[in-house]
Formats: sequence, structure tokens, C-alpha cells
Amino acid sequence: MSAFQSVLRTNKLSQLRSWIWTIPVAMLTTAVLITAAVATILLAPGGKRQLWFHHKWGAAVLGIVGAKVSVVGVDKIDQLANYVVAANHASLMDICVLFGWLPMPFKFLAKRELLNVPFIGWYLRRDGHLTVDRKSLRSSIETTNECARLIREKRLSVLIFPEGTRSPDGQLQRFRDGAAFLAIQSGVPVLPVGIVGACDVLPARSSWFMPGKIELRIGDAIAVEGLIARDRAGLTARVEQSVRDLLAG
Repeated sequence: MSAFQSVLRTNKLSQLRSWIWTIPVAMLTTAVLITAAVATILLAPGGKRQLWFHHKWGAAVLGIVGAKVSVVGVDKIDQLANYVVAANHASLMDICVLFGWLPMPFKFLAKRELLNVPFIGWYLRRDGHLTVDRKSLRSSIETTNECARLIREKRLSVLIFPEGTRSPDGQLQRFRDGAAFLAIQSGVPVLPVGIVGACDVLPARSSWFMPGKIELRIGDAIAVEGLIARDRAGLTARVEQSVRDLLAG
């Protein structure tokens, strides 16, 4: 068997495994854990319980996929502080990695379309995650202002994918200024995060899973003291460069 034939056979077996094992089992796991999490929210609300579900769900799905995750830079996180977390986004697996291995409680600022996804949408609503209608500028501004208020008053950390959508080729795309604007409005630092290898496990717009290694890299927080709204472009550039450096290793 030639090298090309060997690779082709491996790829076909991996694709078959995705459809008959990985996708059904991951979906079932997601349905069971999210149902349990929603029930827990209704019966016994509590941040620590939800954090447990986050970790278990992320670890379970990536275990089913066959991905191994490592974390670098945990010491960069001040557990007494809250942040606007800015991460790159090249795969659906990014969410599992962040839920499973980012060692801090946080809420997502997600696109509103996710509310229509069974189980995922229910959980986003019940657990207090924020959503934004990207097609409406007014909605985006209102959501950002509300999110900034919650960050200040409830000392929440909020996670944003500043690229706006998954990278089609795994390369870092230009950052939008929403994360920077939110950090300035709320007065909390930006925590840059780089996720390496997730797009090899599951590329954007693909249902073909491959086992692999993923590394979650946490960078130094970027302070926003003294910045005003018109400084958001400069802050965005700093955050983007920091994430780019993390990805480069």
C-alpha cells in the first residue's frame, strides 16, 4: 500500500468514525449534561455547580473526540479579578476547550442565532449568558452596554471571540473592536487567550473529527485604566497582537 493510499484509508476511517461514533455520542452527552445543568439551575442555582458542569461537558466531548488538552499560563489569571476574555476562534471545539479548561467562571457573549439551537439555546438562556444580534447595530450597542453594567455590578468575566466568526482556514482573522469597547466601558482588563490545534481536531464548517492535541495558552492581562471609547482601535490592535503572539508560541 502506497503512502497516499494509507493516508486516504485513514481519512475515510476517521470520517466513518465521526458519523457512527463521535457525533452521536457527543450529541447525546451534550443533551444529557445540559438537561441536568438546566435542572440544577432551576432547583439549586449556584455558580460552582455550573462551573462543574462546564468542566465535565468540555472534558467529556473532547474525550469522545480523542483530543488531549494542555494549558499554559494559568498563573496569569488573578482569581480575585474579572476580565473580558478575548480568544481566537477556528473550531467548534474552542467552546469545549474553554468550558473544560479555562480555570475561571465566565459568561459567553454569543451570537443570538445560538438561542435557536436545541439544548445549547436553552442553556444559554437559563445560565445567564448574553447574546447579540450582529445584524442590528442598535442591538449590539444595547447588549454591550448591558454587558458592561453586569461586569461592573456582578463582577462577571465575559468571553468574546473578537474575530466575530470561526476562521475558515485556521488563520487568525482581524479583530473587531467589540471586546476592547466592552473592556473600556466596564473598566476591567482584557485577558488574551490563544487556542492551538482545535482546528486540526475539527475545522470550521466540517463534521469530520480527528484525534489530536490542543493547547490553551493564556497571556498577560491588558489593563484599560485611563482609556476612553475612542481608544478602542488601539486596544483592539494590542489584544490582537497578543493573541497572535500566543498562537505563534
